[in-house]
Amino acid sequence: MKKLTIRYSEAFKRQVVGELESGKFPNVGRAQRAYDICGTRTIQGWIRLYGSLELQPKITRIQTMKEQDELKSARARIRALEAALSDAHIDCVLEGAYLKVACRRMGVDLDDFKKKNAVTLSQLRRNPG
Repeated sequence: MKKLTIRYSEAFKRQVVGELESGKFPNVGRAQRAYDICGTRTIQGWIRLYGSLELQPKITRIQTMKEQDELKSARARIRALEAALSDAHIDCVLEGAYLKVACRRMGVDLDDFKKKNAVTLSQLRRNPG
């Protein structure tokens, strides 16, 4: 048995949201029953897309001071890690450019130099010095 999929036009979606905003329906459930819309979250999705802020549910977040401090420290840590990553990326780009210039000055092909002098992580772990 095939599942029935109903597609609503954008004009219809906007009409339903407009009627909710104008007060024709006191709540989403009434509009849902009036138009025989089966999905429980269908109209809420339309409100998010087409509705005004008054129709959208308000979110209140209650946190302890400890949670607020943890959030602040996590955000600070994220900023520090992003800055460190940015610095590491800049260092990597500069090292690559320096290697390219050095190979050019030595008259060595860059790809050949990389192949001959490649060191794997496992080799570094075996011979740390």
